Amino acid sequence: MTEPALETRDLGSVAEPLLVFGGVYSNLEAFEAIEKVARERGIPASHMVHTGDIIAYGADPAECAGKLHDLGCPAIKGNVEQQLFDGAIDCGCGFDEGTGCDLLSVQWYAFAKSRVSDALCRWMGTLPDHLTLSMGGVSIRVVHGTPSQVNRFLYGPEPEAEFTGELDNVTEDLIIGGHSGFPFFRRFGARGWLNTGAAGIPADDGTARGWYAVLTPADGGVEIALHGLEYDHEQTIAKLRAAGLPEPYAVAMQGGPVPNRDTLPQALQARAGKRLDFAVEKMKARTLASAS
Repeated sequence: MTEPALETRDLGSVAEPLLVFGGVYSNLEAFEAIEKVARERGIPASHMVHTGDIIAYGADPAECAGKLHDLGCPAIKGNVEQQLFDGAIDCGCGFDEGTGCDLLSVQWYAFAKSRVSDALCRWMGTLPDHLTLSMGGVSIRVVHGTPSQVNRFLYGPEPEAEFTGELDNVTEDLIIGGHSGFPFFRRFGARGWLNTGAAGIPADDGTARGWYAVLTPADGGVEIALHGLEYDHEQTIAKLRAAGLPEPYAVAMQGGPVPNRDTLPQALQARAGKRLDFAVEKMKARTLASAS
Protein backbone atom coordinates (compact mmCIF):
# COMPACT_ATOMS: atom_id res chain seq x y z
CA MET A 1 0.00 0.00 0.00
CA THR A 2 1.35 3.43 -0.91
CA GLU A 3 1.71 5.80 2.02
CA PRO A 4 -0.20 9.10 1.58
CA ALA A 5 1.96 12.06 0.63
CA LEU A 6 2.80 14.40 3.49
CA GLU A 7 1.10 17.78 3.35
CA THR A 8 3.44 20.71 3.90
CA ARG A 9 2.13 24.24 4.42
CA ASP A 10 4.45 27.19 3.82
CA LEU A 11 4.17 30.24 6.10
CA GLY A 12 6.56 32.32 3.99
CA SER A 13 9.04 34.78 5.45
CA VAL A 14 8.45 35.67 9.10
CA ALA A 15 9.91 38.96 10.28
CA GLU A 16 8.53 39.07 13.85
CA PRO A 17 9.11 36.84 16.90
CA LEU A 18 7.53 33.39 16.76
CA LEU A 19 6.34 31.46 19.83
CA VAL A 20 6.66 27.73 19.19
CA PHE A 21 5.08 25.20 21.52
CA GLY A 22 3.84 21.62 21.39
CA GLY A 23 2.62 18.77 23.52
CA VAL A 24 -0.16 20.63 25.32
CA TYR A 25 -1.36 17.11 26.17
CA SER A 26 -4.93 18.06 27.24
CA ASN A 27 -3.47 20.42 29.88
CA LEU A 28 -5.76 23.45 29.75
CA GLU A 29 -3.91 25.42 32.43
CA ALA A 30 -0.63 25.08 30.52
CA PHE A 31 -2.34 26.20 27.29
CA GLU A 32 -3.79 29.24 29.05
CA ALA A 33 -0.31 30.05 30.38
CA ILE A 34 1.10 29.87 26.84
CA GLU A 35 -1.59 32.32 25.70
CA LYS A 36 -0.67 34.65 28.58
CA VAL A 37 3.01 34.55 27.59
CA ALA A 38 2.06 35.43 24.02
CA ARG A 39 -0.09 38.37 25.17
CA GLU A 40 2.65 39.69 27.45
CA ARG A 41 5.18 39.47 24.62
CA GLY A 42 2.81 41.03 22.09
CA ILE A 43 2.87 37.91 19.92
CA PRO A 44 -0.39 37.42 17.95
CA ALA A 45 -1.94 34.03 17.24
CA SER A 46 -0.64 34.21 13.68
CA HIS A 47 2.89 34.01 15.15
CA MET A 48 2.23 31.08 17.48
CA VAL A 49 3.01 27.57 16.15
CA HIS A 50 1.88 24.29 17.70
CA THR A 51 3.99 21.24 16.87
CA GLY A 52 1.34 18.59 17.53
CA ASP A 53 -0.23 16.43 20.26
CA ILE A 54 -2.72 18.94 21.59
CA ILE A 55 -4.31 15.92 23.28
CA ALA A 56 -2.84 13.31 25.62
CA TYR A 57 -2.51 12.77 29.37
CA GLY A 58 -4.62 15.54 30.92
CA ALA A 59 -8.27 16.00 31.82
CA ASP A 60 -9.28 18.57 29.17
CA PRO A 61 -8.87 17.05 25.71
CA ALA A 62 -11.96 18.63 24.13
CA GLU A 63 -11.28 22.01 25.72
CA CYS A 64 -7.67 22.08 24.48
CA ALA A 65 -8.54 20.93 20.96
CA GLY A 66 -11.34 23.49 20.82
CA LYS A 67 -9.05 26.26 22.05
CA LEU A 68 -6.45 25.44 19.39
CA HIS A 69 -9.17 25.44 16.73
CA ASP A 70 -10.52 28.81 17.91
CA LEU A 71 -7.06 30.34 18.29
CA GLY A 72 -6.39 29.68 14.63
CA CYS A 73 -2.61 29.63 14.99
CA PRO A 74 -0.48 27.61 12.55
CA ALA A 75 -0.43 24.00 13.75
CA ILE A 76 0.50 20.56 12.49
CA LYS A 77 -0.86 17.10 13.16
CA GLY A 78 0.90 15.05 15.77
CA ASN A 79 0.39 11.31 15.93
CA VAL A 80 -2.53 11.76 18.35
CA GLU A 81 -4.38 14.14 16.03
CA GLN A 82 -3.86 11.70 13.17
CA GLN A 83 -5.06 8.72 15.20
CA LEU A 84 -8.19 10.50 16.41
CA PHE A 85 -8.99 11.60 12.87
CA ASP A 86 -8.52 8.03 11.66
CA GLY A 87 -10.71 6.63 14.45
CA ALA A 88 -7.79 4.44 15.54
CA ILE A 89 -7.90 2.38 18.73
CA ASP A 90 -4.60 3.69 20.15
CA CYS A 91 -2.54 6.88 20.22
CA GLY A 92 0.14 5.69 17.78
CA CYS A 93 2.80 7.24 20.00
CA GLY A 94 5.43 4.64 19.18
CA PHE A 95 6.02 3.45 22.75
CA ASP A 96 7.72 0.08 23.02
CA GLU A 97 5.14 -2.63 23.68
CA GLY A 98 4.71 -3.45 27.35
CA THR A 99 6.49 -0.34 28.67
CA GLY A 100 4.87 1.88 31.26
CA CYS A 101 3.80 4.52 28.76
CA ASP A 102 2.41 1.90 26.40
CA LEU A 103 0.16 0.53 29.16
CA LEU A 104 -0.84 3.95 30.51
CA SER A 105 -1.69 5.29 27.05
CA VAL A 106 -4.59 2.85 26.78
CA GLN A 107 -6.35 4.74 29.59
CA TRP A 108 -5.79 8.34 28.56
CA TYR A 109 -6.42 7.70 24.87
CA ALA A 110 -9.79 6.04 25.58
CA PHE A 111 -10.69 8.96 27.86
CA ALA A 112 -9.80 11.52 25.20
CA LYS A 113 -11.50 9.64 22.37
CA SER A 114 -14.76 9.50 24.31
CA ARG A 115 -14.78 13.26 24.87
CA VAL A 116 -13.57 14.86 21.62
CA SER A 117 -16.35 15.54 19.14
CA ASP A 118 -16.43 14.14 15.62
CA ALA A 119 -16.25 17.71 14.32
CA LEU A 120 -13.00 18.39 16.18
CA CYS A 121 -11.55 15.06 15.03
CA ARG A 122 -12.36 15.97 11.42
CA TRP A 123 -10.75 19.38 11.90
CA MET A 124 -7.57 17.81 13.31
CA GLY A 125 -7.38 15.73 10.14
CA THR A 126 -7.21 18.92 8.05
CA LEU A 127 -4.00 20.09 9.74
CA PRO A 128 -0.82 19.77 7.67
CA ASP A 129 1.93 17.31 8.52
CA HIS A 130 4.77 19.86 8.27
CA LEU A 131 5.15 23.62 8.18
CA THR A 132 7.93 25.54 6.45
CA LEU A 133 9.01 29.15 6.87
CA SER A 134 12.06 31.36 6.79
CA MET A 135 13.35 33.82 9.38
CA GLY A 136 16.46 35.98 9.15
CA GLY A 137 17.58 34.02 6.11
CA VAL A 138 17.30 30.71 8.00
CA SER A 139 15.00 28.15 6.41
CA ILE A 140 12.93 26.18 8.91
CA ARG A 141 10.82 23.01 8.81
CA VAL A 142 8.40 22.23 11.64
CA VAL A 143 7.65 18.52 12.13
CA HIS A 144 6.17 16.45 14.94
CA GLY A 145 8.63 13.59 15.43
CA THR A 146 11.13 13.78 12.56
CA PRO A 147 10.83 14.65 8.86
CA SER A 148 10.50 10.97 7.97
CA GLN A 149 8.29 9.69 10.81
CA VAL A 150 5.60 11.41 12.86
CA ASN A 151 6.18 9.24 15.96
CA ARG A 152 9.95 8.83 15.96
CA PHE A 153 11.53 9.73 19.29
CA LEU A 154 14.70 11.83 19.27
CA TYR A 155 15.41 13.00 22.80
CA GLY A 156 18.61 14.98 22.18
CA PRO A 157 21.60 12.87 23.28
CA GLU A 158 21.41 10.37 20.41
CA PRO A 159 24.45 9.96 18.10
CA GLU A 160 24.89 12.68 15.49
CA ALA A 161 24.09 10.26 12.67
CA GLU A 162 20.54 9.87 14.00
CA PHE A 163 19.96 13.56 13.30
CA THR A 164 22.01 14.02 10.15
CA GLY A 165 20.25 11.05 8.58
CA GLU A 166 16.98 12.94 9.01
CA LEU A 167 18.47 16.27 7.93
CA ASP A 168 19.67 14.62 4.71
CA ASN A 169 16.00 14.08 3.78
CA VAL A 170 15.17 17.80 3.73
CA THR A 171 16.76 21.05 2.57
CA GLU A 172 15.99 23.36 5.49
CA ASP A 173 18.64 24.79 7.82
CA LEU A 174 16.70 24.19 11.04
CA ILE A 175 14.33 21.40 12.04
CA ILE A 176 11.85 22.12 14.85
CA GLY A 177 10.38 18.94 16.29
CA GLY A 178 8.27 17.80 19.20
CA HIS A 179 6.94 14.39 20.25
CA SER A 180 9.67 13.40 22.72
CA GLY A 181 8.74 16.16 25.17
CA PHE A 182 12.34 17.07 26.08
CA PRO A 183 13.72 20.51 25.15
CA PHE A 184 17.09 20.73 23.42
CA PHE A 185 19.02 22.47 20.67
CA ARG A 186 21.88 20.85 18.75
CA ARG A 187 24.09 22.04 15.90
CA PHE A 188 25.27 19.95 12.99
CA GLY A 189 27.66 22.15 11.06
CA ALA A 190 25.65 25.09 9.75
CA ARG A 191 22.35 23.34 10.45
CA GLY A 192 20.42 22.76 13.65
CA TRP A 193 17.70 20.80 15.43
CA LEU A 194 15.40 22.30 18.04
CA ASN A 195 12.88 20.54 20.24
CA THR A 196 10.74 22.99 22.21
CA GLY A 197 9.82 20.41 24.83
CA ALA A 198 6.22 19.85 25.94
CA ALA A 199 4.04 22.65 27.25
CA GLY A 200 1.83 20.22 29.14
CA ILE A 201 4.22 18.03 31.14
CA PRO A 202 7.67 18.62 32.69
CA ALA A 203 10.96 17.45 31.24
CA ASP A 204 11.94 15.33 34.26
CA ASP A 205 14.11 18.11 35.68
CA GLY A 206 12.66 18.19 39.19
CA THR A 207 10.37 21.15 38.44
CA ALA A 208 6.72 21.41 37.45
CA ARG A 209 7.48 23.58 34.41
CA GLY A 210 6.40 22.91 30.86
CA TRP A 211 8.40 24.30 27.94
CA TYR A 212 8.17 26.50 24.85
CA ALA A 213 10.54 28.44 22.60
CA VAL A 214 10.67 31.92 21.10
CA LEU A 215 12.45 32.48 17.78
CA THR A 216 13.45 36.07 17.00
CA PRO A 217 14.93 37.43 13.78
CA ALA A 218 18.49 38.59 14.33
CA ASP A 219 21.06 40.18 12.04
CA GLY A 220 21.79 37.51 9.46
CA GLY A 221 20.01 34.76 11.35
CA VAL A 222 17.66 33.82 14.17
CA GLU A 223 17.92 33.76 17.96
CA ILE A 224 16.49 30.69 19.70
CA ALA A 225 15.40 30.92 23.33
CA LEU A 226 13.99 27.95 25.27
CA HIS A 227 11.83 28.89 28.24
CA GLY A 228 10.31 27.04 31.17
CA LEU A 229 6.54 27.53 31.53
CA GLU A 230 5.04 28.17 34.95
CA TYR A 231 1.32 27.45 35.28
CA ASP A 232 -1.25 26.29 37.82
CA HIS A 233 -0.10 22.68 37.80
CA GLU A 234 -1.92 21.90 41.06
CA GLN A 235 -5.24 22.62 39.34
CA THR A 236 -4.21 20.42 36.42
CA ILE A 237 -3.28 17.58 38.80
CA ALA A 238 -6.52 17.90 40.74
CA LYS A 239 -8.58 17.61 37.55
CA LEU A 240 -6.49 14.69 36.32
CA ARG A 241 -7.06 12.79 39.55
CA ALA A 242 -10.77 13.63 39.63
CA ALA A 243 -11.10 12.19 36.12
CA GLY A 244 -9.47 8.93 37.25
CA LEU A 245 -6.55 9.31 34.85
CA PRO A 246 -3.25 7.51 35.54
CA GLU A 247 -1.49 8.70 38.70
CA PRO A 248 2.06 8.56 37.21
CA TYR A 249 1.20 11.64 35.12
CA ALA A 250 0.11 13.52 38.26
CA VAL A 251 3.44 12.62 39.87
CA ALA A 252 5.35 13.85 36.80
CA MET A 253 3.39 17.12 36.78
CA GLN A 254 4.52 17.76 40.34
CA GLY A 255 8.14 17.50 39.23
CA GLY A 256 8.48 13.79 39.94
CA PRO A 257 9.82 11.15 37.57
CA VAL A 258 8.24 10.88 34.13
CA PRO A 259 6.60 7.49 33.45
CA ASN A 260 9.03 6.63 30.65
CA ARG A 261 12.26 7.42 32.53
CA ASP A 262 13.50 3.83 32.27
CA THR A 263 13.27 3.90 28.46
CA LEU A 264 15.12 7.20 27.98
CA PRO A 265 18.71 7.52 26.72
CA GLN A 266 21.21 7.01 29.52
CA ALA A 267 22.29 10.66 29.43
CA LEU A 268 18.75 11.78 30.24
CA GLN A 269 18.38 9.22 32.99
CA ALA A 270 21.64 10.46 34.52
CA ARG A 271 20.48 14.08 34.66
CA ALA A 272 16.92 13.30 35.84
CA GLY A 273 15.75 15.62 38.61
CA LYS A 274 18.31 18.33 37.79
CA ARG A 275 16.88 21.71 36.80
CA LEU A 276 17.23 22.60 33.14
CA ASP A 277 18.12 26.08 31.91
CA PHE A 278 19.27 27.11 28.44
CA ALA A 279 21.36 29.93 27.03
CA VAL A 280 20.03 31.84 24.03
CA GLU A 281 21.41 30.34 20.82
CA LYS A 282 21.89 32.02 17.46
CA MET A 283 21.79 30.36 14.07
CA LYS A 284 23.17 32.23 11.09
CA ALA A 285 21.75 31.89 7.62
CA ARG A 286 23.64 29.01 6.05
CA THR A 287 25.40 31.13 3.44
CA LEU A 288 26.73 33.44 6.15
CA ALA A 289 27.64 30.55 8.42
CA SER A 290 29.60 28.90 5.63
CA ALA A 291 31.50 32.10 4.93
CA SER A 292 32.43 32.79 8.56
